[in-house]
Amino acid sequence: MITRIKELLIRSRSLQKINFAVARGAAASSLRSIDVTRPATWEFSGFSQNGEDGILDVLLRHVREPNRYFIEIGTADGLENNTSWLSLVHRYSGLCIEGDPKKSDAHRSVFTPMNYGLTFLKLFVRSDSLLEMKSQARTETPDVFSLDIDGIDYHIAKAILESGFRPKIFVVEYNSAFGPENSVTIPFKEDFRIGSSDADRLYYGCSVAGWQCLFENHGYRFVTVDQNGVNAVFVTPSAFPAAFLDQVSGTDFAENFSQLTNYRAEWPEQYALIRERPLYDIKARQTS
Repeated sequence: MITRIKELLIRSRSLQKINFAVARGAAASSLRSIDVTRPATWEFSGFSQNGEDGILDVLLRHVREPNRYFIEIGTADGLENNTSWLSLVHRYSGLCIEGDPKKSDAHRSVFTPMNYGLTFLKLFVRSDSLLEMKSQARTETPDVFSLDIDGIDYHIAKAILESGFRPKIFVVEYNSAFGPENSVTIPFKEDFRIGSSDADRLYYGCSVAGWQCLFENHGYRFVTVDQNGVNAVFVTPSAFPAAFLDQVSGTDFAENFSQLTNYRAEWPEQYALIRERPLYDIKARQTS
């Protein structure tokens, strides 16, 4: 009985957060003055942590032959990610992948009654678990693929692309502490977890220049980063009219606003804390 009451309370709080996110997103979306050439004007946040909801909104308006399907790795409970606006407001189908069983169950419990087109997969995505992800995905060419695991994101994205997935839009988190030009990521370590010290909290993920190397090598085109310096967006050029993409002038780099606030220092000082840590030079590996 007590467990059931707790579940109902959690569900009630989740629905309140969903209602707030939808209202916030609707208000922010309507207040935009969109310049189709400037992604900074596209942004709004309903469920996304930053302006990704708005960036995806504009890009998806221009996708050729959309299939209205997404895949997201690292969905948590669904209340703050890049695809919930698509699933709840636009009724996209999708594959929601989360390694924490409790968070995945919470996501399923709240979202399934509102969208039966969602599939929930409890899975820590690793290089040896891509086949399971593939078996659950409806297509290897979703409109949107979002990846946010705060760790070996580069190595997972590389394996995803090499396995045959070709999303029209690919959203990845970058680590601004590496700066705008260093093409680096952390070395592959299957069980990587962010540490708790100041330096450890900055030692994760991939630089924006590193992401550009990877995606350009696979035929993708860089669009922009969000204005809060968290996510970078890439697209398959053939999925969009050239006249649209050719006029887009995105933001190449922005400081992660959270790291900037917490460390009260810009990326060179943040990078100084981790520059002696092992780093994987992406550009050097691709040209060697």
